[in-house]
Amino acid sequence: MKALELPAPRPVLWPLRPLESAAVSTSSDESRTIVTITHAPLEQVTPEMLAWWYGHIPGTMQYAGKTVPRYLVWHPLDHISYELIGPGEVVTPGSLVRLTEAPGRELDKLVDLEVTVETIDSEVAIITKRLLGSSIVRLENEFTPTNVGSRYTTRLTLGDTTALGRLLLNSVAHNRAFPTPKLTAWIRHHIEEVGNLENFLPDLFHYRAAHEP
Repeated sequence: MKALELPAPRPVLWPLRPLESAAVSTSSDESRTIVTITHAPLEQVTPEMLAWWYGHIPGTMQYAGKTVPRYLVWHPLDHISYELIGPGEVVTPGSLVRLTEAPGRELDKLVDLEVTVETIDSEVAIITKRLLGSSIVRLENEFTPTNVGSRYTTRLTLGDTTALGRLLLNSVAHNRAFPTPKLTAWIRHHIEEVGNLENFLPDLFHYRAAHEP
């Protein structure tokens, strides 16, 4: 099998948000790890735009004078690919997607997951990686409106409270899916990608939302 290679970095047209722009907390519960990230507010990005975005990450857009996959614009350095496995052409609850990214452009911290979309609406977008009925990785993105845009909170849960999770699979979540160095790099990466939404999503939404299902 050919070794995975990072695509060439795209130009970074806007400053990426620093780690310090968000409040990060970590807690443990029944051998699970729960990471909560309270992002700095997103200006001019409404919950309606965020709901549309999570349904329409597949596709292309104009960026730095080229037509580029939207996922590669979302984080111009770290993102590798986003594949909607199905069903349909729009991401909806029940969709299976495969996302691949390398936080910090370090392949030893590669995130390569097939996840199921649980919910997408104007309040939350949730994806989950399950194994034998237990959640290995669950990512909840919650958003609420403000006078100028949205508040955005992320909750990443590693592991489950099921018996199989406590006995076996939670260790898989911590040691294989997100060992500590990868989790630390991912937190920074996620703060950067969420912050980047305010730089391109309002224009993309206004130009494309009216023309896509």
